[in-house]
Amino acid sequence: MRLHANVFGEGTPFLILHGFLGMGDNWKTLAKKISESGYQMHLIDQRNHGRSPHSDEFSYELLASDLLEYCHINNLKDVILLGHSMGGKAAMFFAVNHPELLKKVIIADIGPKYYPLHHQDILDGLSSLDFEVLKSRGEVDKALSAYVQDIGVRMFLMKNLFWREKNELGLRMNLDSLIQNSSEIGVELPGDLVYNGQALFIKGAKSNYVLSEDESRIKRQFPKVKIDEISNAGHWLHAENPTEFLASVLEFIRN
Repeated sequence: MRLHANVFGEGTPFLILHGFLGMGDNWKTLAKKISESGYQMHLIDQRNHGRSPHSDEFSYELLASDLLEYCHINNLKDVILLGHSMGGKAAMFFAVNHPELLKKVIIADIGPKYYPLHHQDILDGLSSLDFEVLKSRGEVDKALSAYVQDIGVRMFLMKNLFWREKNELGLRMNLDSLIQNSSEIGVELPGDLVYNGQALFIKGAKSNYVLSEDESRIKRQFPKVKIDEISNAGHWLHAENPTEFLASVLEFIRN
């Protein structure tokens, strides 16, 4: 599957994988700052997200193989790979299967363990949107607010809106496939797989995605790991405390 990506900057290839229901452009502001230190940024839309192709099939093995194809097509090696949430799990699957292509891997606020399904309200809200009735972003926001109270999450979701035709809004993601395959999002990284390269796991101090009891498993599967915590930040740590997040990333990739 030929993935869409926004590519800019010069230097070492630095690939970013967004989270569930996101897209590469969510990372544009931070990526511009990283690129200033001599990196070619690749903001990738994963399958069924953003401008990348849609498919009925969806799994971490497929996300990793999509990324492998992307690296081959673009002749990329010695890559730095950063993934957040679902993108972080995809990055783990890629790292353990294709370590020869990686220089370093950065995982943002996700662990290798299994996560139970917890996006149901969001998926119900997105499914409820009737674009024959809803004709503006404001109307979509109001309709979504019945399901998703957090305005920050709604703004994030609404980045998927686009004008399908002159008077018809639509969603860029392949919502039907993501709902059909939603059980795949929480799948664990098989416990016998190990990445022996340099790894950074960054967790949000206010997030419950990576708990202190998860760290022993992280260290077992990523023996050369450094674990950082970002203060005053939850699961969206790169948006909630971008300064500290950027400092953590830059220190890791420079040393």
